[in-house]
This record gives sequence, structure tokens and C-alpha cells, in this order.
Amino acid sequence: MTNIKAVAMGANDLLTLVRKGVNVSKVHVEARKPFRFLLCGDPGLVATFRSLVLAVPVDAVVPDDAASTIETIDPERRETILGPDARCVIFFGRPGDVAGARLDLLCLLKLPVYAITVDPTVVAATPQPLGAPLPGAVAEYSIPHLDRESLRGRVFPHIIDRCKGIEVAIGRRLPAMRETVGAKLTRDAASNALKLAAASAVVENVPFLGIVMGAVSTAGDLVGITGIQIVLMMQIGATYGKDPDMSQIWELLPIVGGGLGWRALSRELSGFVPVAGIAIKGAIAYAGTIVVGEGVGFFYEHGRHMTPAQATVLYDEKKRAALTFARDMVGRLRKR
Repeated sequence: MTNIKAVAMGANDLLTLVRKGVNVSKVHVEARKPFRFLLCGDPGLVATFRSLVLAVPVDAVVPDDAASTIETIDPERRETILGPDARCVIFFGRPGDVAGARLDLLCLLKLPVYAITVDPTVVAATPQPLGAPLPGAVAEYSIPHLDRESLRGRVFPHIIDRCKGIEVAIGRRLPAMRETVGAKLTRDAASNALKLAAASAVVENVPFLGIVMGAVSTAGDLVGITGIQIVLMMQIGATYGKDPDMSQIWELLPIVGGGLGWRALSRELSGFVPVAGIAIKGAIAYAGTIVVGEGVGFFYEHGRHMTPAQATVLYDEKKRAALTFARDMVGRLRKR
């Protein structure tokens, strides 16, 4: 019980420190940004996709304008479908349809084009595009079924990759994409945490400058990374229909507490290994933020926190990945 109280008080102190730096209104704006996905191709598949992405889970919250974000178009009438909020074109076809489709007309829209063939004979090893198409380019995907599971492999992540800045708005309106949106937001936040931790570690390991600025940089990255993680929690909450609010962080306090432990481990390791500690500290900050994001996503997906056993497995997995990453980075630095 003493440890729990200590963690809670530590998180409370940090929340007080970062409150002024967290821009809640910005998350509100992100959640309400307009966008449109343009659909065309096989009418039956288009209808199935609309139903899939707009399906509302039990007790979920979805804005009234969700249906307006998915628009069926006629490629021959390009002048009626362009606009600043159009983000991509998704073509659906059966086997052989892509070869005879006028995808060249879709490319003229200067939007990423996702050409999806639904073929029950497709197997898991079928090659898929490695990255999302650029504006005006086409990426062809083959999936066995037009369902959430098949789309979560490459299609959904690639769509979200080309929708920077509106990820929260997409998840809020299209429930089927919420898990993918949460994963993207988590990766982005983790990258920012890594950069902040690594920059702080550099300062701590520079002679004299580290003596003068070390304590300040350590406190700064503690508050900064906590701020990144709190914004991430609000973004994921907004994705699941929750209005961004600092008060909602209290129900996620166990996850914040876990993040404190990761940063403490980061500081400890970096203190033992000068230079190499830069890589370790950055890796631990990255992995710790991934844990926070996945923990929050689990909470909103299932309506409860992970069990201690589930949390332990996740922490151990991310810790091993972080240390492997750090060792690889240190090896590269030494070779240079």
C-alpha cells in the first residue's frame, strides 16, 4: 500500500507540474477536424466497407456526422468531389477488376489511391505494399475478406499514415479504425519521448555542462515525457469518444504510475553507462511511452485496466525490446 501511495503522489506532483503545459483545447480541435474518404468500385463491396467502418460497438460514442466522412464517388465527375478535406480514394474490386478499372482517373485527384481486391483465395503470404501510396499514386492490396481483421494488417495502417494531423478525428468517427489510430498516436508520442530523453542524456554526459545542467535536464525530461504521455492519453480517449479533460487522467493513474517507473529505470541505467546511457535512456523512454499508449488503448477497448499478469507480460516485452534497441545503437556508435 505504501508503494501505491508513493506512486500516486508522484504522479499527482507531476500532473500538477505539467498541467499548464498540456494544451487540452488542441486535442479538442484535433478530434473535430473535417475529413472525407472517397469510395468507388464494386457497389456491394463499397456498401460493406461503409457498414464495417461505421459500425458502432456497444456503449460506444460516435459523432452524428460520422456517415458524412465516407463518400461514394463517380471517378468520371472529378470536379464535384475535390476539396481540402478529401484525404484518400479507396477502390474496391473483385479478382480482375483492378486491371480494367480507370485508376488513372483517380490518380488525377492527387490523393493516395488504395486499390483493394477482395479475393477469398488470397493467403497470408501474399505480398502487400510495404508503405502507403503517395498522393497521385496507387497501391494495390489483396485481402481474403472485407472485414476488420483483414484490413488491420496493412490497409488501415497505411491509410492512417497518410492522414497526419487528423488521426484523432478519424478514430472518433470511424470506430473500426480506433485501434489502428491508437497505435499510430502511440508510436508518434514514443518517438517524441525518445528524442526528448536522448537530448537530456546528451546534456548530462557532456563534461561540466552535465554538472551544471544535469539536474535541470533530468527534471525537464521527467515533466516533458509525462506531458507527452498525458496528451497521448487524452488523444486516445478522444479517439474513443471521450471529451479531452485533465480529470479523465485520474482513472488512468495506474498507467501514469507505470510510466514513472520506466523513467526511473532510464535514469538509473544512463547513470551507470555514460554515452551508452544516451541510447539506453532514449530506448526506455520510447518503450515506456509505448506501454502507456497500449495500456490506455486496452482500457478503452475493454473498459478495464490490464490484469497484473497482462501488465507484467507487456512491460517485460517492451523492456527487452528497449534494451535490444539500446545495445544495437551503442554497437553502431562504437563502430563509428
